[in-house]
Amino acid sequence: MKVSLFITCLGDSFYPRAGIAAVRVLERLGYKVDFPAEQTCCGQPMYNNGFRDEARPLARRMIEVFGPSEAVVTNSGSCAAMIRDYYPGLFEGEPAAQERARQLAAKTFEFAEFLVKVARVDLRAVAARRAERVTYHYSCHLRGIGVTDEAEQVLRQIGGLEYVPLAMPEQCCGFGGTFATKYPDISGAMVRDKVGQIRATGASTCVSSDPGCTMNISGACHRAAASVQFRSLAEIVAESMGLMDDVPAAGGPS
Repeated sequence: MKVSLFITCLGDSFYPRAGIAAVRVLERLGYKVDFPAEQTCCGQPMYNNGFRDEARPLARRMIEVFGPSEAVVTNSGSCAAMIRDYYPGLFEGEPAAQERARQLAAKTFEFAEFLVKVARVDLRAVAARRAERVTYHYSCHLRGIGVTDEAEQVLRQIGGLEYVPLAMPEQCCGFGGTFATKYPDISGAMVRDKVGQIRATGASTCVSSDPGCTMNISGACHRAAASVQFRSLAEIVAESMGLMDDVPAAGGPS
């Protein structure tokens, strides 16, 4: 199977290493990976702010760019949710475009979801190992696309890894795209709760695969002098498989 990587705007700009890690893991698992260079924003920022007409051309472009792909994999749960939950509704009254939107939605996967549901990965079979205590931030958008404990399943396959769940993993970090700018006091209170939960685990690394959440939580941890670094699941897996060197993660405290 050929898999196309959808890197997303924030991922491309702030966490490119996560995309590299995803490619290396997928190739190690036997998939051919391509990166359609014409991809751009999926339209989520416009859609979330009520600008459906402005989001629609971006959705058309994404549908065109990824139309030939057998499967599309992204490290961002929110961008996967944009395609799966909202693209078909953008094209009501356009049957042909709506059908193409449904086809793209059906073959788009968040990274952990793809590993578990499509690749049926078992990292024990490749002796994946990483001696570390980690916790995991479960982004809100994953619920919308039916992703629940897939990342945790993958983490538990890594030898030597101690996984400690957050006390309230379903609690939002307060980012929510423009929610953080429109309601900064509420957003700040929410992310401070998240920082407290991360601290309570005693984990040295927080796994967070959604770039927006990672930016929000890692920034709050830095301001609170919380000694925790941040990794995407793809990086954790790639490093545990020996596909990438374990280097200080971007986005955490310096």
